[in-house]
Amino acid sequence: MNWKTLSHLSTRKIKNIQNKKLRYFIQHKVPFSPYYNDLFKENKIRFSDIKTTDDLRKIPFTTKNDIAPTKNNPKKHANFVLQPNKESIKKYSSKLDLLKYALNKNSAFKEFNPVHLHFTTGRTANAVPFLYTAYDLEKLRESGKRMMNILDINKDNKLINAFPYAPHLAFWATFFAAEASGLFALHTGGGKILGTDKIIKSIQSTKATLLAAIPGFAYHLLREAKNKKADFSSVKKIFFGGERVSKGLREKIRSMLTSLGSKNPEIFATYAFTEGKVAWAECKENSGYHLYPDMEFIEIIDKNGEDVGENEKGEIVYTALDFRGTIVLRYKTGDVGSITYEKCSCGRTLPRLSSEIERSSEIKEFNLTKVKGTLVNLNAFFEILNTKEIEEWQVEIKKKNNDPYELDELIVYISPKKNIDFIKLKSKLKKILYDELEITPQIVKMDLKEILDRLGMETELKEKRIIDNRPKT
Repeated sequence: MNWKTLSHLSTRKIKNIQNKKLRYFIQHKVPFSPYYNDLFKENKIRFSDIKTTDDLRKIPFTTKNDIAPTKNNPKKHANFVLQPNKESIKKYSSKLDLLKYALNKNSAFKEFNPVHLHFTTGRTANAVPFLYTAYDLEKLRESGKRMMNILDINKDNKLINAFPYAPHLAFWATFFAAEASGLFALHTGGGKILGTDKIIKSIQSTKATLLAAIPGFAYHLLREAKNKKADFSSVKKIFFGGERVSKGLREKIRSMLTSLGSKNPEIFATYAFTEGKVAWAECKENSGYHLYPDMEFIEIIDKNGEDVGENEKGEIVYTALDFRGTIVLRYKTGDVGSITYEKCSCGRTLPRLSSEIERSSEIKEFNLTKVKGTLVNLNAFFEILNTKEIEEWQVEIKKKNNDPYELDELIVYISPKKNIDFIKLKSKLKKILYDELEITPQIVKMDLKEILDRLGMETELKEKRIIDNRPKT
């Protein structure tokens, strides 16, 4: 089914497509997964028991701990890769698949042989490789075309991909999206590869209309462009990935773009996680992330693992419907959001995840973390500190005297904008942080260059906004 038709179907018809895709996937592809083959046997589930998405409740959740490599089992992730052999192909493949494999001996190899991989970007756990086959890369290209369609980006656009070059989804999803959409694109590799100065010059020389970047680096790039009095009047749209985009940061970036000559710039966010293999986009700011219901099924659950209602917040749980290589079922992302099935203002009827997703990401510290006996949602710092008065910031959690048994200390480093009274700003921030989070951190003024170095703005895959330097007991 083509994308235009799929994106305007009724909820009932989309559900029917998902049920059909799920039945085929569970019965004819999932048996090739060592992990899920064992899981189904242990829980006395037959592959034929899963007929609709409602039946997914019979399957236990999968978590990061199930996949992440350990010292005793460094190749744990390999059990999630589809690994068919002659015997299992004969046993589980559909008649149509068997005919296809018989007519073209290379088709099974192309479908199941891994040719590409991405890694999760966790800093507190070992990175987990997720493998793609040639079949998956076609899905990644297709999802990229869909993403560009949702963002209303046509072939007349010129793209600067400023995501950091790495085996990481943000860079490669953008690469394949541009390729599949026929876009002119320069894939810079970000500040660490091409360098901020050359990216600025590239935007000007190509008259790029579209910029893709991690939010923090985009702001750094625009700040440097302003210092160089660059002309970004050609830039019409920016889309972000890799991190959540707070309202304050959106407005700072919009203001900066306008000062560089861009007229009415549009700022979009995307949402993705390595385990999902693709990225989803907003059609306009805060519209929600439009999903690809023929590629995945999303549940939203409460703390007891039960489904919540439409538009109610809960943990996002992902199930693959049409991938090979590494696949996961009922995967608990740790991210919190909601889902709606209402028709979007753009006319599409696709399920949409809420734009306001609180990401656990791969950094534990971004979750609710215990500081001085108080549970603190560290995501709140992004809203509080991304203001017009602050140029850059970082939060550090540490132990007093570096003693693992001492009290926790929370330090907020800020580089204020020029002509800002630091004493007044410090007093204001302390009040807001106490009112919002019930904590009174130390607030330390820092030179912009020093804080950029601490953040790893041009050296890290993602800037280190919140760091936990507490020694382990």
